[in-house]
Amino acid sequence: MAFSSKVVLVTGASSGIGAATARLLAGRGATLALAGRRADNLQRVASECAEAGRGQPLLTITGDLTREPDAERLVEQSVQKYGRLDVLVNCAGILELGSVETTSLQQYDRLMGINVRAVYHLTMLAVPHLVAAQGNIVNVSSVNGIRAFPNLLAYNMSKAALDHMTRCLALELAPHQVRVNAVNPGVTVTELQKRGGLDEAAYEQFLERSRTTHALGRPGQPDEVAAAIAFLASDEAAFITGASLPVDGGRHAMCPR
Repeated sequence: MAFSSKVVLVTGASSGIGAATARLLAGRGATLALAGRRADNLQRVASECAEAGRGQPLLTITGDLTREPDAERLVEQSVQKYGRLDVLVNCAGILELGSVETTSLQQYDRLMGINVRAVYHLTMLAVPHLVAAQGNIVNVSSVNGIRAFPNLLAYNMSKAALDHMTRCLALELAPHQVRVNAVNPGVTVTELQKRGGLDEAAYEQFLERSRTTHALGRPGQPDEVAAAIAFLASDEAAFITGASLPVDGGRHAMCPR
């Protein structure tokens, strides 16, 4: 699973699963372009990647992928610096709580804008370079794209859309030998839920409840999801495309009791 000849663009790299993926791929020799909205966090992750990568080239770009010029700049600068693009990891995303009765149109637009539209746009920009390299895409979805859960309506819809985008892109790009896959994490210990509205006490209760909602009896860690992303992005997965891989401790297979 060596990435020594691969240029990998990772969005959402300033925290959580994106940061863990960047560190792992750096350690496996990838040449990285890292994108995130928070410059301080992104530089910290870049420093960790530089140490793990033992001198591999590294590019950091701060921006908001919902702004079209920022997305265009991300792809342009990555290709200008490295001359190619082999892997796109679409990890940037947000979560917000709410049902159809409590989710505003502004929240809906924000979720769909970041979790779907921005991914669509960045993928559109990256595809010519991925075709040239016969590379691949890994989208970071959620178990919420596979299973229905209440009080997360717009988020669930965005991840279901991302899963179907993954399958459709896989068929469209297969003639070019470009693979497209997704990982579907369960509850993973990151800041996602807190940014989505849970305070510290509610988040601790949420993690405790994850012991019963996941078959393996615990939430996941970012490094565990990163390992699955690295596998799908590697040549070891050369015959896998259009897949949505649950990395969720069995949550997708669970039934309420």
